[in-house]
Amino acid sequence: MNVASYAQTRILTHNQRMKRLLIIGCGDVARRTIPLLVRRYRVYALVRNTSYCAALRALGAMPLLGDLDDRTSLSRVAGLANTVLHFAPPQNSNTHDTRTRHLLAALSYGVLPKQLVYISTSGVYGDCRGAIVSETHPLAPQTAHSQRRVDAEKLIRNWAKRNQVRVGILRVPGIYAAERLPLSRLQQGTPCIISSEDSYTNLIHADDLARIVVAVLRNGSACRAYHASDDSQLKMGEYFDAVANAFDLPHPPRISRAEAQRVLPESLLSFMNESKRLANQRMKRELKVKLLYPAVADWLVTIKHSKVA
Repeated sequence: MNVASYAQTRILTHNQRMKRLLIIGCGDVARRTIPLLVRRYRVYALVRNTSYCAALRALGAMPLLGDLDDRTSLSRVAGLANTVLHFAPPQNSNTHDTRTRHLLAALSYGVLPKQLVYISTSGVYGDCRGAIVSETHPLAPQTAHSQRRVDAEKLIRNWAKRNQVRVGILRVPGIYAAERLPLSRLQQGTPCIISSEDSYTNLIHADDLARIVVAVLRNGSACRAYHASDDSQLKMGEYFDAVANAFDLPHPPRISRAEAQRVLPESLLSFMNESKRLANQRMKRELKVKLLYPAVADWLVTIKHSKVA
């Protein structure tokens, strides 16, 4: 066998031995996670829109066409992967997550995966009136969206216990990055609530969230929930003020909570009406995560430095 043939054989053997990983829901966080995975896994990505395929291939993932709203389209995922990353949100109606039901039904055919990671939301706790919340805090979702997330968590835990699949659940707060900032709100002058009545918000940079996902794969315990949150303990208005300072925009006006209920859209009020501070010690201790951006200010300073440069 010549050198070229030997090298080709080694590459093929390596690819055959690599574990296979399937990503469900290929949005921004998934696309940040794929480059961290492709050296250790053969990565497949379920998509329903073919326009995403070229970008996924460029990252090193193999696209598979399928739609979580159409159970019959999911037959190709059965027995495909050792590991599944479930990033897809639930549908926009009802209090039950039918998409997760369809996915788990499809995964139950053939050889089951050994591990599944699910991205949930910190909204599962509802309003905690600013209290510091651990992963053992009772779930009390206030919105239909959060109720669907609680439903998905229960479905996944029960399915995992029945089938002896190792599951990690990440409860994720507000995700920020250069493309995920409230700049339009600041430019429009959308008001925030006065500090004495304002809610605490919780945040994570999208790059840190991608790294936390990988840490769950390596170090997560079975049927364990983790808060994927940074160390910031900011009220929502403080966060908007910090972003405004970084981009030389005026601070948003402040109004009372009672006035906010009258003038702000429901989509904003659902965040403003839930106040909690997520404890992240379990994430750091068990997953051994060291955040790139422990606080929003650590990332915003890079914006200021780039302007100076």
